[in-house]
Amino acid sequence: MNKHNVTLAISAGRRDQLLRDGKCQIALSGRSNVGKSSCLNKLLGRKSLARVSSSPGKTVTVNFFNVDGKCYLVDLPGYGYAKRSESEKRVWSNLTDSYFQNNDHLALVLQLMDLKTGPSRDDRTMISYMQEMGIPFVIIATKLDKLNKTNGAKNLKALEDEFFPTPVFPFSSLSGFGADSVWSLIEKTVEVFEAP
Repeated sequence: MNKHNVTLAISAGRRDQLLRDGKCQIALSGRSNVGKSSCLNKLLGRKSLARVSSSPGKTVTVNFFNVDGKCYLVDLPGYGYAKRSESEKRVWSNLTDSYFQNNDHLALVLQLMDLKTGPSRDDRTMISYMQEMGIPFVIIATKLDKLNKTNGAKNLKALEDEFFPTPVFPFSSLSGFGADSVWSLIEKTVEVFEAP
């Protein structure tokens, strides 16, 4: 799978725009400002394919990136943004719920969490939701570069202990640490999805 052959298929702002065309979907989920766009850019070897917003929580769209015609990497809108109005929160909730419901094309969710601050209440709610819905997911522990080695290892172990047996991948968008492991997981997931 050629990760350099990527196009933005659609930024879906309404449920009728959500793609269900047979391709495998791997979604990135996480709170606003956890580093989803930076993670996506690092995974795909791009600088600004996914926009890194200076104002987190502003955009409420589900962005489908077509990777080599094989799968979609789906950038979900960030949650937990305090300054978002109630009506904006409803739009986020409806659109995200619609994305997850009856989506046979969703093979995996990369659930991003800030390794420095640890899981938020919203992160735990999201994980509970996916567990209840039977949605397969792994945890991507972002911002590894913000911690020294000792604190990074300690916080990583805390995540692994809390969410065992879910795999946790330490990740740095700055250095690229963890990107190869996550990309291998994406390729494997697509292979399994496409297998007869």
